[in-house]
Amino acid sequence: MGNYAVKKKRNLKEKIGLLLFLILIICIIYVAAMIIISPTEAESDAEYVRVKSDYVLSLLQCALGLIVMFIPSIIEKKISIDIPDSMEILYFTFLFSAIVLGEVRDFYYVIPYWDKILHAFSAGMLASLGFVLVAIFKKTERLKYYLSPLYIALFSFCFALTIGVVWEIYEYLADGLLSLNMQKYALADGTKLIGREALADTMDDLIVDTLGALVITILGYFSLKKQEDRNQNSN
Repeated sequence: MGNYAVKKKRNLKEKIGLLLFLILIICIIYVAAMIIISPTEAESDAEYVRVKSDYVLSLLQCALGLIVMFIPSIIEKKISIDIPDSMEILYFTFLFSAIVLGEVRDFYYVIPYWDKILHAFSAGMLASLGFVLVAIFKKTERLKYYLSPLYIALFSFCFALTIGVVWEIYEYLADGLLSLNMQKYALADGTKLIGREALADTMDDLIVDTLGALVITILGYFSLKKQEDRNQNSN
């Protein structure tokens, strides 16, 4: 029964991964066509319409999504570890929500706090991944030293925040090199924000990352602590 459940979840993961791959390919074709036919700048007296730079951002995100969706399988092959299928399904779900819904379908502007929801989700997912990686390395005996629940929780917390910071650096560089608006320093109509408002999106993202990772690491810490106490009492 256990093997059947594992196979069923693995098949589900593979189907979701294939579906995401096909959707991203379709999105790339669609966005590339929109780059050709969309205006370079919106008319000042017209309602907001997406311009070429908006679709360039979508194309960049879709192309990046095609690359990063294979990161789990590459890690599994290079390091010879098995990332849980449920974790990969969450990862594919996040990519779909962030790229297809967020960028291509414009959910970042249409759905209030969509960006913050995804940041909280990704931070929690990455913190969980930190716990999973430590557990995998302990199981394969690659970690020969005792790691306390507090140390593992701290590692998971820092792991999630580091990825969040790297993402903000990527957004900053992309905005500077390609004249995009990933850090939302401008409104949807192109109006530039100034002062503290221009920094708000980046700082809000980092704060949400911190809170999302903190919740999961606290839960993970108490779970590991409870498991450790149970093992000591049984011995």
